[in-house]
Amino acid sequence: MKPVKISEAVVRRLPLYLQVLNDLHKRDVQTVSSQELGNKLDLNPAQIRKDLAYFGDFGRKGIGYDVTYLIEKIRQILKLDQPLFVALVGAGNLGRALSNYTTYLKDNMKITAIFDANPSIIGTQINSLTVQPIDALKETVIALNIRIGIITVPAVEAQSVADRFVEAGIEGILNFAPTVLRVPDDIRIHYADFTTELLSLAYYLDKEGNEENEPAMD
Repeated sequence: MKPVKISEAVVRRLPLYLQVLNDLHKRDVQTVSSQELGNKLDLNPAQIRKDLAYFGDFGRKGIGYDVTYLIEKIRQILKLDQPLFVALVGAGNLGRALSNYTTYLKDNMKITAIFDANPSIIGTQINSLTVQPIDALKETVIALNIRIGIITVPAVEAQSVADRFVEAGIEGILNFAPTVLRVPDDIRIHYADFTTELLSLAYYLDKEGNEENEPAMD
């Protein structure tokens, strides 16, 4: 049989499910229904059941989902049941903030190397890691088996960093620079552009009232 292609939207919802499940687990909740998950996430319960059904039969009719079991399964689906090492390039304010943000450590993801091109930053310490020169990136990525790269440099430098990541064998890139990067098709890239999100958010301010005054579009 031809393997089922999982949409990006489904994959992006899995971490949301995991966050809610982890919160329920902390409160010693044993089971949860798709309706309860839907209420917490403002999602259709049928959508949640459909999303999870792509990966297996995790629920029991009339009972719901075992919280601990579903956490384990989603972590396996997201490959969080194994250590995932991350490299970050750009030790400025944003890079430092991300390096000090440790919430994702519980999910087996860890920034294990930080790089920068600024001589005044190279050699400084961030969260017990020494900032390395950018020229050491490939050697370090290979030596530490790093699979994910984060880019927090200015837009004009981002493509050069992406090229270095690709050459070093990085499999996925999270780009915070406000620019579109060109990478091979087998490299997964996600964008986290604060400016774009903020500007698009502004469009929806007072949207309900504005819609009444907007001309109809053919």
